[in-house]
Amino acid sequence: MKFQECTRCVMDSHAADIQFDEQGRCNYCTSMLARLAEYQPTDPAVLDRRLKAFVETVRTSGHGRRYDCIVGVSGGADSAYALYLARQHGLRPLAVHMDNGWNSELAVNNIENLVRKLGVDLYTHVVEWREYRGLQQAFFDADVIDVELLYDNAMLAVNYNLARRYGIRYILSGSNTTTEGMRVPRNYNWNKFDRKNILDIARRDGMKVRSLPTIGVKRYVWDRLVRRIQWVPFLDFIDYNKQRCIDTLVEAVGYRPYPYKHYESIFTRFYQGFLLPSKFGVDKRRLHFSSLICSGQMSRERAKELLDHSPYPDPDDLQQDIEYFLKKMGWSENDLEAYLARPERPHDQFATEAPLYNRLLQLQKKYLAGR
Repeated sequence: MKFQECTRCVMDSHAADIQFDEQGRCNYCTSMLARLAEYQPTDPAVLDRRLKAFVETVRTSGHGRRYDCIVGVSGGADSAYALYLARQHGLRPLAVHMDNGWNSELAVNNIENLVRKLGVDLYTHVVEWREYRGLQQAFFDADVIDVELLYDNAMLAVNYNLARRYGIRYILSGSNTTTEGMRVPRNYNWNKFDRKNILDIARRDGMKVRSLPTIGVKRYVWDRLVRRIQWVPFLDFIDYNKQRCIDTLVEAVGYRPYPYKHYESIFTRFYQGFLLPSKFGVDKRRLHFSSLICSGQMSRERAKELLDHSPYPDPDDLQQDIEYFLKKMGWSENDLEAYLARPERPHDQFATEAPLYNRLLQLQKKYLAGR
């Protein structure tokens, strides 16, 4: 396919399964606009009723327990506002954070200020760094795209484990349709519940997963359907304007924002800002900006202007992150160059739970269609 960019958002022909209509508009933003119409009604009163009803459901489910919900916090704006919103509506959340050794100092300060000023308990799961570094090395050696699968899967496992421990039925996340409702192209990442993929990539590199929490498809289905633990995009219950909510956090808890989404982690910043575009040709800003365009929070012109520049606003910041990454991973500059030069390998060259997950999705679709 020759290069083509959507005329409505900024998704382009690098995204798998992208299609364009006669006006040059892509199926990704068309689908997201339909989702926005479903999740974000124009009548504020409808949203308010939904929010109040959901809050009451969470409160009732947690009656007599120490906490009535879990809110995962990364230090980013979305999860921070989810925690803030929960407290504003009288919920008793347990804030949960996973420290994989790559937290920025700013993220640590933001989390500390947030939980202290909101008066909530914080559970931080600190991974064993030598094991985690070895697992990251295995993913680099495998040349698969989704190195963040390690963190994301462990984060899911930690949250579900704590929900079981405390008898909590609701995990409230900062994920939301308004700013990230666009479907992620299948060639941008991998299934986050694919425990088998993690174990096989590690095994082929001589590593074993000993202490890192992991969760597979079967465990997820058991928690979701039998234990009835729900992972809820909490910000879909409000008219979520990202900049307005950041301004609120700055005023209320002294929050300090980041230049781009998911830059609270040094590794995520380096991975999305340098490794992904350099090795895999993926600029995830297209996805993030396109979501904001669809929700009316960014103009297409502004998005294209930002895309004309490096994901790193300051070249010195990139150099600092390269040096930090090399030192922390024990790499030389030649190691980095060799990694970037090697071709990508698909995740399904390794053992995977993807077929099981896809079968379950199809069964779910048939069940919902028959209701």
